[in-house]
Amino acid sequence: MNKKLIGVGLASVAVLSLAACSNRKAASSGDAKTDLKVAMVTDTGGVDDKSFNQSAWEGLQAWGKDNGLSKDNGFTYFQSSNESEYTTNLSSAVDNGYKLIFGIGFALRDAVEKAAEDNTDANFAIIDSVIEGKDNVASVVFADNEAAYLAGVAAAKATKTKQVGFIGGMEGEVITRFEKGFKAGVESVDPSIKVSVEYAGSFGDAAKGKTIAAAQYAAGADIIYQAAGGTGAGVFSEAKAINETKAEADKVWVIGVDRDQSAEGNYTSKDGKESNFVLASSIKEVGNSLKAISEAAQEGKFPGGKTTVYGLKDGGVNIATTNLDEEAKKAVEDAKAKITSGEITVPEK
Repeated sequence: MNKKLIGVGLASVAVLSLAACSNRKAASSGDAKTDLKVAMVTDTGGVDDKSFNQSAWEGLQAWGKDNGLSKDNGFTYFQSSNESEYTTNLSSAVDNGYKLIFGIGFALRDAVEKAAEDNTDANFAIIDSVIEGKDNVASVVFADNEAAYLAGVAAAKATKTKQVGFIGGMEGEVITRFEKGFKAGVESVDPSIKVSVEYAGSFGDAAKGKTIAAAQYAAGADIIYQAAGGTGAGVFSEAKAINETKAEADKVWVIGVDRDQSAEGNYTSKDGKESNFVLASSIKEVGNSLKAISEAAQEGKFPGGKTTVYGLKDGGVNIATTNLDEEAKKAVEDAKAKITSGEITVPEK
């Protein structure tokens, strides 16, 4: 079960198996298998962002099902509509008896650190950031740059205009990893391809995402990779609106993030063809990390005070090659093999 994890500028000092937790059998009855109560607090993207938070919630639900639990009877989520609600939601989770509480996203770092200081009898986990020196806090980060590199390879092999776009949510260390990995992947195939980069300044502003996407497509990009949480919904909306006015052969594309977002790309083209505009999706096993941490805590092995790093080599990140042609798929697989072997080191900043 122990695997050497690929670092993201951080020491990997804890190892939890993602593969194992995804293969556990569900509880055969409705009887609770544990008295551990687990909650998660979303960032502003919301639990139904079709991306980061949704993946986390799906993982927590899977853990609950495995243990015969139901929502609000063993596990739940607290949704944050704005940053001021992080502290309140963490406090509400503690007050309601949850003993393991996840902060979903680097934006919750400071709130989780303070909550852990004030509630030493509860355990906390921060996803996509690191909190050091707290025995009741586990930190989980991902080699997002590795999956983003594969997305860049996919985009470079598929673009017809030799111009692609990247739309990030909030600027910071995590989304910078996506940006730098994506740009490096594109450059590895064809350095002459232009990569337009813009940030929305939010993970919950679909309107802003749509506006930025419209500008990038209008400027010549035919593929946009979005790492923007709920803001990314606007990118899908704009791509759909554009594609419904075009023949299927002339469509623009979106590359999804954090989970397989192919279902968001279904549309009917101007020439009446049922089609899909999601080229690929970089995958981040946020949900499985919640399962793994919850299972460890359930077994008395909560990795408090440690940082767990998940990368391509251990299945923590990956890519869904939904609409790639065979040449592009081969290029992605070749790049994946070189990253996992160490032949390619993907930049993160």
